[in-house]
Amino acid sequence: MTPATILTAIAVAFTISLISGLIIIPALKRMKFGQSIREEGPEAHQEKAGTPTMGGLIFITSIILTTLSLSYIYDVMTTQTIVLLIILVGFGAIGFVDDFIIVVLKRNLGLTSLQKLIAQIVVAVVAFFLLKMGPFETMVSLPFTNIEFELGVFYVAFLVFWLVGFSNAVNITDGLDGLVAGTSSIAFAAFGVMALSFGQQDIALFSFVVTGAMLGFLLFNVKPAKVFMGDTGSLALGGALAMISVLIKQEVLLLVIGFIFVVETLSVIIQVISFKTTGKRVFKMSPIHHHFELSGWSEWKIVIVFWGIALLAAVIPVLMEVL
Repeated sequence: MTPATILTAIAVAFTISLISGLIIIPALKRMKFGQSIREEGPEAHQEKAGTPTMGGLIFITSIILTTLSLSYIYDVMTTQTIVLLIILVGFGAIGFVDDFIIVVLKRNLGLTSLQKLIAQIVVAVVAFFLLKMGPFETMVSLPFTNIEFELGVFYVAFLVFWLVGFSNAVNITDGLDGLVAGTSSIAFAAFGVMALSFGQQDIALFSFVVTGAMLGFLLFNVKPAKVFMGDTGSLALGGALAMISVLIKQEVLLLVIGFIFVVETLSVIIQVISFKTTGKRVFKMSPIHHHFELSGWSEWKIVIVFWGIALLAAVIPVLMEVL
């Protein structure tokens, strides 16, 4: 894959995201698919009420169209490409149903945790059996070492945990304008570089396509956001990101490249455990981006700082692995 191919993938996905946004956002407004804001959230967020959600449809559309067309043109369509699209669409569909129940049917809880979990497990298991139809390694390696753990038949359980865990981690992080759009574009670009260095051009193409699609979506999502991605987008992104780490056998490295998502999730876990065991809160509010908001940081400052951390978390391990 040449630099021109990479730039083409990013540019095409970026352009389709822009076009999709100009079509989908007005449609969401006409249908009154506006976001409702939790009363227990930061007070400043109440002004965002009514902003169209389900914006994940914008970049999911771009990713599907660009991946299918360029994979055909460059002859890199593989089972792995199909699996990535299944995860993207499958997890995105789960998020869409959740968003639809909340926004359109006005049921604040959406899908129950159990319903969402079962649906995610089904999609993950389908993906696993598709992968097992060809040569697929069921080991997990520690980055920068020769240490490997063969999981065998237990890999399917690991895969389910990994996909569900990271899809929810990205979902938790999606709380500020542009935060997930920026951090995810960085993470996908990092995995694109790694996939390219490993000779996995199909995965590299998909990763750079997602990067371009997210940069296009970011233009609509930066503060003040014209649209939110909703669970439709965040679950799809998290699942796809986790699956890429699986396909290039760099699962554990995702904990570093996806550092922001990990920290956001840990902040929620720590807050819940602390409050239930001691009655005290560690953070002013979780996820941790809300803690910084209530500490006086502007939303834009938090997003920029988190983008910077995400960039460092992605660049350093990629350089260590590739060079």
